[in-house]
Amino acid sequence: MSAEFFSKLSQNYVELLEDNEYYDITIEVGEDPNKDNGLAHIKFPNISPEIFQIILRYIYGGTLSLNEQETSDFLKVLAVADELRLQELVDYLQKYLIENKSEWMEENFEFTQRISLQSNNLVELQQFCVDFIAKSPEKIFKTLYFTSISENFLISLIKRDDLQMKEIEIWEHVLKWGLAQNPTLVTDPNVWSDDDIKTLKNTLLHCLPLVRFFSLSSKEYSQKVRPYKKLLNKQLYEDLLNSYLDSDREPTENISLPRNIGNIGNIGIIDSKIVNLNVVSIISRWINKIDVNHKFSYLRELYLPYKFQLLIRGSRDGFTPKKFHTLLKDSEEILGGYNPIIWSNSNSWGKTKTSFIFSFKNKNNFKAAILSIVKSTNNALNYHPGHGPCFGNDLLIYTSDESEDSADMDFDGAEVYDGAECYENSIREKGKFPMEDYEVFQIIE
Repeated sequence: MSAEFFSKLSQNYVELLEDNEYYDITIEVGEDPNKDNGLAHIKFPNISPEIFQIILRYIYGGTLSLNEQETSDFLKVLAVADELRLQELVDYLQKYLIENKSEWMEENFEFTQRISLQSNNLVELQQFCVDFIAKSPEKIFKTLYFTSISENFLISLIKRDDLQMKEIEIWEHVLKWGLAQNPTLVTDPNVWSDDDIKTLKNTLLHCLPLVRFFSLSSKEYSQKVRPYKKLLNKQLYEDLLNSYLDSDREPTENISLPRNIGNIGNIGIIDSKIVNLNVVSIISRWINKIDVNHKFSYLRELYLPYKFQLLIRGSRDGFTPKKFHTLLKDSEEILGGYNPIIWSNSNSWGKTKTSFIFSFKNKNNFKAAILSIVKSTNNALNYHPGHGPCFGNDLLIYTSDESEDSADMDFDGAEVYDGAECYENSIREKGKFPMEDYEVFQIIE
């Protein structure tokens, strides 16, 4: 690689650099510098002569040549450029490394990470490291130098929705980091004095609000959080306690949703343009009758026992009578249903005790979710060759064309024909509504 920089360095001084006859400044690099009396000395004992020679050619000639260098040298040059405040070179190298050497940096992550943390100025390289750690948190959380990372870097990690760690592990590592910053504190919270608690609480002041305590199970809360209750804000602790004791209590606002662990970008669990993992988790709880009526269930750690295999998507496969999952046009509202048995094109009713229908105002509003369980089990599913998926008379997708070709006609839309007839609750007001898209999934354990 060879690059030229002349926007800020207007003249080429390479010949002067290579001419040893006249000089009045010496710059000492390495551990065994030469000394000449009467000259100004600038000392950089931590910079190797080889790396500094590359920097000098940039300073004197506006050129950067790393053709013969290892990738590790790129990072060393970057670190030196930052130390010498050569911002143009810093910006260039960060961009070049990320675009061309990302695989090497991932394979040699500890070295890359160490360089990135030498200065707060290496923002792009630090962001690269944070993104990588989010996918592979063991690269730092399980290393010996984890407790030496800066508070800002720790915060940048634990604030991410896609950090691939269980919440209880995040809490344990935050606590471990906080204790490491105060080595005189013992690890047993039962013997902490008021001053000890105040000290650790101040250390974790900016980290504690980023731990998603409501995602923890009751057992995790009891064993791992309750012993440290004095570190938590009093109101937070009371709300946490009540969330486990009172299933009817309404969650307060601004509680962070569970992290999207195990399924970055929804790939693996579900491929959907309509729902996200939080919706999938809630539906899975409904299927398995787990905390169905618990107001805090959507805030617990994602429950993902199934893979949702996409069978059909309206925008991809066409809007003809098929099974469904529907998104309303000009709205973020989501309607759907669960059918544990087959779909038939016969003109008859499907019988099941475990089907349900549901609605969400949007894929991020779970407090307003409506679950409606079948009550007329003999009329749970409404089969017809010209219909798509129909749940009783409560949620229908069909075409109004009555001809023999109706099965090949696009859906007119969807309809809540008679809310709460075959299912317990009405999931929206009666009437027809247009569909923007719909999806159907096979649920696989």
